[in-house]
Amino acid sequence: MPSFATEVKNELARLNYDTSCCRTAELAALLRMGSNLTFGLRRTFGLNFTTENAAVARKVLQLLKAEGGGIKTEITVSRSKRLKKNNSYTVLVPPAPEVAGLLEHLGFLHEESLNMDTDIAILKKNCCRIAYLRGAFLGGGSVNRPESAYHLELVTGSFALAQLLFQLLKKMDFPVGLTDRKDSYIIYLKEGDAVIDFLGLLEAEDAVEAFEVARNVKEVREQVNRLVNCETANLQKAVDAAGRQLAEIEGLKQGGMWEKLPKKLKEAAEARLANPEASLAELAEIMGITKSGASHRMRKLRELASAIENNEDD
Repeated sequence: MPSFATEVKNELARLNYDTSCCRTAELAALLRMGSNLTFGLRRTFGLNFTTENAAVARKVLQLLKAEGGGIKTEITVSRSKRLKKNNSYTVLVPPAPEVAGLLEHLGFLHEESLNMDTDIAILKKNCCRIAYLRGAFLGGGSVNRPESAYHLELVTGSFALAQLLFQLLKKMDFPVGLTDRKDSYIIYLKEGDAVIDFLGLLEAEDAVEAFEVARNVKEVREQVNRLVNCETANLQKAVDAAGRQLAEIEGLKQGGMWEKLPKKLKEAAEARLANPEASLAELAEIMGITKSGASHRMRKLRELASAIENNEDD
């Protein structure tokens, strides 16, 4: 069964855009997150993009075809020898003179100098910023299943890129965090609303629906648990009260008060002795009186039992 993050990426990879600026922004983020720059003869550049998600690999090929200006691409598939590891897909752009044009288009190359730090120049439009975040998630994102704890993160080996993504989300009012783990930097969201809003921003509609359904199920389950806990607490109170009343009646018997009890109080005591597990409401029904009436009689029995106990203490 694929992970939920894989399902979300598969959904996002199927989205298409008419505007070149959004395709450029998404491709730039994808390559920033998961590619390495390679060098060939005569100062030519190439790219290697690696992912374990076939849909993401196809998306990179699609975007390279749309924005790459006719550059040559290849794809290789390798299977890990380690148990239960997925295939690894590598999209190759062999070093060639025309690759420089792609890098300039993406903002990775400016006047023959590599720009490895920032993509601010291609993030002026809101639609491009969203596309960039979508590419970042496709290239290095993960998200827990809705049924578990809310957690979404973007992982990159570049501190500059991590800072850019962090500031981008912060300006969009997301409660975003930034931390490091070994050689990687993690931009993360932990609040349920934030995770849902982020996926909604990326247009992952199926994922958002899955979160909403899971949230509703959680709320219903929590409500049921509260009701069960409340009923359990009430039941325990009834059991404790019945046990105390039985002990008080036994104290009245041992104190010689049993035969002296008024008729109504004796009827209440006998009803309790005959129905030790009954609640006060059930006891009232058995005696054919109101619950408050049953409570009044039990209170009188308790007072008499307390009086006997106090006399014995004196």
